[in-house]
Parts: sequence; C-alpha cells; structure tokens
Amino acid sequence: MAERSLRGRSIGAKSLESDEGVVLAERRDVVYVCPQGHRTIVSFASQAAAPATWFCHCGLACIQENSDGDPLESGKPKRSHYDMLMERRSEEELKKLLAERLEKHANGGDLLD
Repeated sequence: MAERSLRGRSIGAKSLESDEGVVLAERRDVVYVCPQGHRTIVSFASQAAAPATWFCHCGLACIQENSDGDPLESGKPKRSHYDMLMERRSEEELKKLLAERLEKHANGGDLLD
C-alpha cells in the first residue's frame, strides 16, 4: 500500500488528471446592449436559449444587440409589490390589519398567527 501513496501533495495542489479526451460543449456568444451603450458579451451553450434581457454591470436592463424592439416596453407593464398588494386589499383593510398586528405585538403575541 505504501507504493501507491502519493507523497508531497498538499490539499490545494493541482489535479493529476489531464484535459486529454475532454470535449467541451459548443458555445455561442450573445451581445447585450444597455440604454447607456454598454456592451455585455455572455457565452451560452449552443443548444441553450438565450434570454431576451440581461442586466448590465450598471444595473440597467440590456437587450440583445440583434433583437427588434425593447421587450421591456412590450406586453404587460412591470408591477411593484405595492401594486400587487393594492390589487388584493383596499387601503382601509390594510389600515385595519396593521392596527390589529400592532395591538397583538404590543400585547406580546406572535405576529405570525
């Protein structure tokens, strides 16, 4: 067994395996452009569908360079959490619910009940 052991190898050492016989997946580059003109190149597997939008390093949403139109402006407008909340409850219901929860908290009750 002593003949098989590798000596002098540390935990962070490089692997003894080679890249011989390894076939990498085919890739394609997709270019995204943000409204400020930044270009971002993202590599995807050739069979993977690239998303229509990507987020730039500046935080703005980019669109594919070769796409037509802005997908962010088409379709349904983005709704905030507040918009969705207001679709479910009226302002009076929210005030009542808040008052109940604050009273329960003041009395030492569990807020999740």
